[in-house]
Amino acid sequence: MTRLHLVRHGPTHAKSMVGWSDLPADLGDTAAIARLAAHLPAGAVVISSDLSRATATADAIQGPRVRLPHDRDLREMHFGSWELRTHAEIEAEDPARIRAFWERPGDTRPPGGESWHDLRSRVDGAIDRLIAAHPGRELVVVAHFGVILSQVQRALDLAPEQAFARRIDNLSVTALTRLPGGWDTGEINHRP
Repeated sequence: MTRLHLVRHGPTHAKSMVGWSDLPADLGDTAAIARLAAHLPAGAVVISSDLSRATATADAIQGPRVRLPHDRDLREMHFGSWELRTHAEIEAEDPARIRAFWERPGDTRPPGGESWHDLRSRVDGAIDRLIAAHPGRELVVVAHFGVILSQVQRALDLAPEQAFARRIDNLSVTALTRLPGGWDTGEINHRP
């Protein structure tokens, strides 16, 4: 039994599509960060995406926990040419594709980017490797909206549209446990 504590990084305050762009996190809410750090198990192993908004959040909550090297496969979805553009800008240019991306996210890719299925495959592999390398441990994974939702989809066996419609707040924790026969879910989008 391996328990994952999936933490969404601190806010970037961007009002655009932010995937692989390396925007910093606002970690000014020190009370929220302290509550989050206190909520997480002291003996856990911490890993994050390699993007600075995730690494800085992991640094802020690490405390005495063991830290693993950052993992590029825990990055947010790659939005390709939509990166750092607003929904209004994209809709004005390619309304059919952006509508399909939100309504049927499974196979729809932004130009030069990833589909939901691509993201899910990449993140499933990263999480599976992490679980195999640290069986029976408590793992704190500091990552992104899409990364966390991909694992909620996996654990609850949801359609991409169902997973994509869920909310994951900045500095929230989603708890999933990998059991021998499947998954058990704890709190999703919990704000300590």
